[in-house]
Amino acid sequence: MTTRTMTLAAMLTALLCIVGPLTLPIGPVPVSLLTAVLLLTAMLLGGRLAVLACGVYLLLGLLGLPVLSGFTGGAGQFVGPTGGYLVGYLPMTFLAGAVCARTDDCRFQALVFIAATILLYAVGTVWYCMQSGVTAGAACLVCVLPFLPFDAVKIAAVLAIGPRLKRRLRRLRLLS
Repeated sequence: MTTRTMTLAAMLTALLCIVGPLTLPIGPVPVSLLTAVLLLTAMLLGGRLAVLACGVYLLLGLLGLPVLSGFTGGAGQFVGPTGGYLVGYLPMTFLAGAVCARTDDCRFQALVFIAATILLYAVGTVWYCMQSGVTAGAACLVCVLPFLPFDAVKIAAVLAIGPRLKRRLRRLRLLS
């Protein structure tokens, strides 16, 4: 790992901290650009470094810095009904990053981003069901269905912007 790569990982962590609090409340789980930035981070850094950037972001939120949804922070955000989505960011980011580190095929990356988002939905929705005592069907109506169009747009945006950004960062020798 080079100093340049570590600096890029830190910059992406800072971007997560900036974007994380900015949300559009549409129900118990707000819409955010955070998943798009996490997928972009995964595309640029690969699995391990992307998880590190995501983990530092989550640790800052856990410690109480207002970097989570709606400018909140603290352990309560992780143990509440939507805490599973925060925890789900880690496997989502790892899956997307591990594959993006091995291929630049945009169509394959699209499938992996969809699978990673489904993984995030699964972790978060199971957690939501356990915390809220609702059925999986009811949880999906509130926690998954409203987000499908937003996540489709975010995935498309990352697939449009990410490869160009990755090429530029490689030319600047910020990525290998």
